Amino acid sequence: MRKQTWLSVLGYVLSVAMLLSFVYWFMKNEGFTENSFLIASIFVLVLSVGWGYVIASHLLVPQKRTQEHLLHLSKEIVHELNLPLATIQANSSMLRRNIEDEKALKRLIRIDDAAKRLTRLYDELVYTIKKEMHEIERETFDLKGLVEERVAIFKEQRRNPLKLDVHSCTVHTDRIGFEQIFDNLVGNAMKYSSKEAPIDITLHSPILKIADRGIGMDEGQIVKIFEKYYQEDSSMEGEGIGLALVKAYCDRESIDIQIESRKGEGTTVTLDLRQIAV
Repeated sequence: MRKQTWLSVLGYVLSVAMLLSFVYWFMKNEGFTENSFLIASIFVLVLSVGWGYVIASHLLVPQKRTQEHLLHLSKEIVHELNLPLATIQANSSMLRRNIEDEKALKRLIRIDDAAKRLTRLYDELVYTIKKEMHEIERETFDLKGLVEERVAIFKEQRRNPLKLDVHSCTVHTDRIGFEQIFDNLVGNAMKYSSKEAPIDITLHSPILKIADRGIGMDEGQIVKIFEKYYQEDSSMEGEGIGLALVKAYCDRESIDIQIESRKGEGTTVTLDLRQIAV
């Protein structure tokens, strides 16, 4: 692909040079008149149209076909993933009704939890594909319900205590995208805190805060925190792109995000939702 691009650029530069040479030669021999200028302009336009067609047919069209093929293939894969997931969940639910053995029930619960995580990944995959294809539709919903739903899932990990103080707050935004940034912020708070340290989540319209009592950051780290691939602690798992995605989402939805932190004391992330609150 890179080779094709450079060949196209080289061809374009050579064609422009040839056109300029022709115009110079023609004007020098014919003199600058309205007729000579008109003839030279028509010649240049005809060659420009021809070269534009060559670029479109040999570079842009194949690229578009490849993208369409990948999108079609992705949608097929996503559809095929949904069928076994639905089967696992349905059969797991039926088996739990008839099994009384405690060990067997625990195994079924683990299978059901894994299926739920896969379903979540499936939803995020569908969301990503749709986002690449067209603008994601925004919806109106109560953020309090979303926060409580996501926190209930985090509590299943049996890690940090999660303290909630959330009030109703109706917003109009990309719901799945908001779930992703919320999960990312809570996940970071847990990752950079000890397992016993509580995470405070407050929602008083239109402000959402996520505060931890973890390792915290100094001013130099806060400045870099939204850079792609930056990690506060390189020993931690992850690729360092989470907060960059959070910032990109907030910028797109006009959500003001502020981070306050002190080394050794913890970090507080504040989201000002007044631009999406209804």
